[in-house]
Amino acid sequence: MIAKRLKGRPSFPFETIAVGVDLSSKLEAIMNEARQVVDNFKGKLLLIHVGTHTAAKEASLMEICANMGIDREVKIIWGTGDPVTTLLEICKRHMVDLLILGARRRENVFRYYLGSVARSLCRSAKCSLLLLTEPQLGGTSFQRIVVDCVDHPKTAQTLDTAFYFAERVKSGEIHAVLEVDQTSLAMAMSDDSTTGERTQIKEQLVVDAEKNLRELTVGRETNTLTVQTTVLSGRPGFTIRKYAEDNDADLLAIHSPDSRYRLMDRIFTHDLEHILEHLPCNMLIVHARIDDAS
Repeated sequence: MIAKRLKGRPSFPFETIAVGVDLSSKLEAIMNEARQVVDNFKGKLLLIHVGTHTAAKEASLMEICANMGIDREVKIIWGTGDPVTTLLEICKRHMVDLLILGARRRENVFRYYLGSVARSLCRSAKCSLLLLTEPQLGGTSFQRIVVDCVDHPKTAQTLDTAFYFAERVKSGEIHAVLEVDQTSLAMAMSDDSTTGERTQIKEQLVVDAEKNLRELTVGRETNTLTVQTTVLSGRPGFTIRKYAEDNDADLLAIHSPDSRYRLMDRIFTHDLEHILEHLPCNMLIVHARIDDAS
């Protein structure tokens, strides 16, 4: 029954927002971030703790909630077992739209929610994920958002969700970025192609990419939100990560990986995994349910 209700649902609005919590030193900051997101999106908040339920843990969580004035609004859900399986099951059962997780920039520093756990969550979650690299007690200001507009059926929903997010958190800039992998294009060309032909094809590829970006973003700029379109040449994943770093992005939004691997996905590392190895900033992984099997 839940699977039928989830299938085909749009990636927004974020009505049910969950946050994965543990009793680390970042707990209060994560909670404040979650409260700010819930306030901005007018949603309901769930706290999910994967681990043994003890009176001390519950008292600690409730004390923080009381200090924040949300103790009567929040619902705490306890789960045990494998972190990925448990988080996925709880989020699916409660029809979560956005799952917030604390994450350090390098995966070996905060293994619990990065590395294989994050990759599994990204590929299997039936909701979007917000990874916060440096949660703030006063909440993060998502002023500059970079959106990966790779040529993919999910990109339109990812961009729509990014603009929805930007509107709610009062962002100032959105950078719509499309990566052109000219190395792969060159490899695909026949050996007898001339230098001039190769140059012409590459130039046309950039022109087509710029046209596609304009079509995706036309009419979206407002008095308070500027929109910039950029076409980059380079290796997908690495290039968008460097762009986000160089432009001091507060948030990088990308689409979730496909639930079914294609042949090329089995051979090459997915773009997302390159980004997860070293997060350039906070990250929004938008789950578009267009290819859901469940």
